[in-house]
Amino acid sequence: MFLLLSLFINPSIENEVYQNEKPVLSIVTDNSSSIAFFDETKNILAFQENISDNSVIKDKFDIQKFQFGKTLQLQDSLTFSENETNIFEAISATNKLNSSKIAPVVLLTDGNQNIGLDYEFLNSKQPIYPIVFGDTTTYADIKISQINANKYSFLGNQFPVEVLLNYEGNENVTSVFTISSKGKTIFSKNVSFSAQKKSETISTNIESTAKGIHFYNTSLRIINNEKNTKNNTKDFTVEVIDEQTNVLIVSSVLHPDLGVLKKAIESNKQRKATISLVTDFKNQINDFQLIILYQVTNAFKNILTEITAEKIPYLFISGVNTDWNFVNAQQLGFQKKAINQTENYGATFNTSFATLLQENIGFDDFPPLKDRFGEVYFNKEYQTLLFQNINGIQTKVPLLAIVDNESHKFATLFGEGIWKWRAASFLNNNSFEEFDAFVGNLVSFLASNKKRNRLEVNAESLYTANSTINISAFYLDKTYKFDPRASLEITITNETTKIVSKFPFSLLNNAYQVAIENLASGVYNYTVTVLGHNLSKSGQFVISDYNIEEQFTRANLEKLEKIATNSGGKVYYKNQFDDLLQDLSKNESFYTIQKASIKEQEIIDWKWVLFVIIGFLTLEWFIRKYIGKI
Repeated sequence: MFLLLSLFINPSIENEVYQNEKPVLSIVTDNSSSIAFFDETKNILAFQENISDNSVIKDKFDIQKFQFGKTLQLQDSLTFSENETNIFEAISATNKLNSSKIAPVVLLTDGNQNIGLDYEFLNSKQPIYPIVFGDTTTYADIKISQINANKYSFLGNQFPVEVLLNYEGNENVTSVFTISSKGKTIFSKNVSFSAQKKSETISTNIESTAKGIHFYNTSLRIINNEKNTKNNTKDFTVEVIDEQTNVLIVSSVLHPDLGVLKKAIESNKQRKATISLVTDFKNQINDFQLIILYQVTNAFKNILTEITAEKIPYLFISGVNTDWNFVNAQQLGFQKKAINQTENYGATFNTSFATLLQENIGFDDFPPLKDRFGEVYFNKEYQTLLFQNINGIQTKVPLLAIVDNESHKFATLFGEGIWKWRAASFLNNNSFEEFDAFVGNLVSFLASNKKRNRLEVNAESLYTANSTINISAFYLDKTYKFDPRASLEITITNETTKIVSKFPFSLLNNAYQVAIENLASGVYNYTVTVLGHNLSKSGQFVISDYNIEEQFTRANLEKLEKIATNSGGKVYYKNQFDDLLQDLSKNESFYTIQKASIKEQEIIDWKWVLFVIIGFLTLEWFIRKYIGKI
């Protein structure tokens, strides 16, 4: 009876359970193409296999295997083909994964990093044991380290080119630096280096003689006994244009938005932005291809009259100082029934937007804009790029809308504070490029007086060796609506070999995209075709011989020694496996921890109690039956 009552009460019993936790050994392997360039693939694979299969190591450690290039990944298959190396990110990510454990890191690498923060002074809580692969001998080497040139130049002008050359060695050497285009040398200079002169900066100007994209090759003549000649050449491109877009930003107030808009617009050298207070504006409206109307008041009456009469494209931006009574009376095609109360409006990206090709650059996470509260009305056909989001509630009210009217094209942004968007974009990407490209995209669309193309193609003019060729296309049907059912194909022809390749596009994020890999260096002509329609667009790009992973002449022993010393580890060479094994196995800092945990178990889960109760009940039944009580 007691046991039966205990089941109803269901007490629990606590047990202390002990569990052994071995230290973790993270084997982090460099999967970049520089390992293959140094001819170390077999050595690094053999070293990794030796350490991960060693019985002493397996008895003492729980082994984790990772690979890295640009980012850290669990090891799958090592190809040694990644085009970027970020050692800082690899070590930081490994430490984060094992932050609460004893977890030394064995780093198999040549120590050469080409992206990310400098790993030399990384503060690692775990000891790092770099294994050096690659030649550590210093060889004489000259290289083209950096080229500074504008992406655009105006026809008939000269554009500046600045080139940084570096020398590694102690002997006196001479070389010749040249810039050429289409096989013709357009600049040449003799250069010399020594133990005292390790670098030289060359500056020159090149004339823009023809419109279009121009490809230039820079080269340094090879010096005696130079081992790495891959870094003696480098390419760049310049697009020559014959016109500039002038944008007027006219405002009723001084505001940080004005400067941000000017910077974003002028990040493209094809464009120039002029800021003016409406009360100070004395220029001719016709001097500008686009007007940005910021915080419109009744002082804008004359400007609005000219804009409407001349049908000049404009971007209307409202804010807390906008005079909506005046704006609503101008019959611009939109109105807002604003009240004397402000509201914060977040942005929600419209994935169905089809007026122009614009990717979501993180609009949904940008800080809200501020405007007067009220309902927005349009009496013209419009497309919404960004919807209003009020306190986390998504609406179908436009925050940024575009009116693509044949007679007059304009856009409206209902809210001030766009300077915060540029700052947020920089924090997310460590660059202003995405935000500036968004503003440039909007400006380009509004300012263009050309007939809208149904097929637009976005491709770079220059790609580095072994990089992925990403090309996107934007297709509209005959009614100028985005058509997600179309089939697009790109045909690529190598200009030298005449080899033709075809690739289909895939639909992704409201655009057609294709990623092409394993193309050899050279000049390629391409044509994007909409299958079943008489519609295509052609262009050209160049894949250069330049591979950032092949710019190094030796392993970076110095930095690997510093990170090992700073973390309490030690550097080993690839032939010192036994030394590493001995140090890891005998290091008393790497010990197994016995962890205690309390395990709670309820009596009702004990099956033997149930069997005991059944046994007692059965026994009682037999006793009662045989003594005549049942």
